[in-house]
Amino acid sequence: MTQGAGQGPVVRTPTVRDFRVPAYVHEAGPVPPDRPAAHPDPRLAAPPPPAAATYPPPSGGGPYQPGQEPEGYTPTQRDLPVINRGDTLQVPVTPAPVPAPAPRGPEGLGPLYVVGDVHGYLAELVTALHEKGLIDAEGNWSAGNTRLWFLGDFTDRGPDGIGVIDLVMKLSAEAAAAGGYCKALMGNHELLLIGARRFGDTPVNSGAGTATFQAAWLLNGGQKSDMDRLQDHHLQWMSRLDAMVEEDDHLLLHSDTTAYLEYGASVEEVNDTVRETLTRNDADECWDLFRKFTKRFAFRDEAGPRAARELLAAYGGSRIVHGHSPIPYLLGEVVSEDGDDSRGPVVEGPHVYADGLAIAMDGGVTMAGSLLVQQLPLHA
Repeated sequence: MTQGAGQGPVVRTPTVRDFRVPAYVHEAGPVPPDRPAAHPDPRLAAPPPPAAATYPPPSGGGPYQPGQEPEGYTPTQRDLPVINRGDTLQVPVTPAPVPAPAPRGPEGLGPLYVVGDVHGYLAELVTALHEKGLIDAEGNWSAGNTRLWFLGDFTDRGPDGIGVIDLVMKLSAEAAAAGGYCKALMGNHELLLIGARRFGDTPVNSGAGTATFQAAWLLNGGQKSDMDRLQDHHLQWMSRLDAMVEEDDHLLLHSDTTAYLEYGASVEEVNDTVRETLTRNDADECWDLFRKFTKRFAFRDEAGPRAARELLAAYGGSRIVHGHSPIPYLLGEVVSEDGDDSRGPVVEGPHVYADGLAIAMDGGVTMAGSLLVQQLPLHA
């Protein structure tokens, strides 16, 4: 499919049977073939890069083919359900009215919005932000004192991860000038990209043999075009991101895991520990941080409400809002993998679960699903 203005045709990284991850990552399942680009308005596309820049096409950035995995890597078993691409998922949510004016937040601040995993799908992000009235037709901030939080995972698998980061950085400056703010959390794919650039093929102890950040990045959808365009200011920005935050009685974080408890007893302590770990520039420490941030499904099953309450008791808030695990997987739709329906899952909005204590925001854009932008609070 063609994505990302000014870069020509881009091929989606295959993530069906070629998608493999290290043994500690509980992620699997098929991704349907490319769908046609459906950008509703060419004016919303990001501007082309400056003439002096040269952005190579994303060739050679896809996953390894079977039999070409790095020595010491053991692919995980397929422990996630297969998605029925024809099913429409009934998500119990009440979406915020658009374009009705949103209520003001505390202390004179504007309404609070969150964005799920983007994974390089710049055109879909621009469209979703514009539909919510957060940016104008030229891609500029138009939401005044609104507060906007991205839940992490800006790159990998999609065609223009660096374009996504550039847009978020631009909106951060524009929102601050307008009296609002646009901020972002650290996702496991930010840790993966940082590690791939810093440590490359340096061996690390993965807990299941020898691994490298470079190999893990490629196996998880790393794009050569993103690595070629990655600059120091992108790395510095990613390295300073918070791991979690409490906003309006919501605990915002990227991964649906309780592993955050291993890094501190408060939000501030967790964020400080993550930043200090990245500052020390130790490959094994960074790998362990990445490994723990890839864990998922802590709030999904019978023990989910208890895990959610444990995290909320430690860090505050009455509800967790997270990305990381695609909503179709959380809903557990299971069918034959041999089906030929390639329309992909239809995700109509965030998924409220774990006795109403958790809201999932990854709409599965990499699976031809949805890129979700949601105003909070959200009622089950």
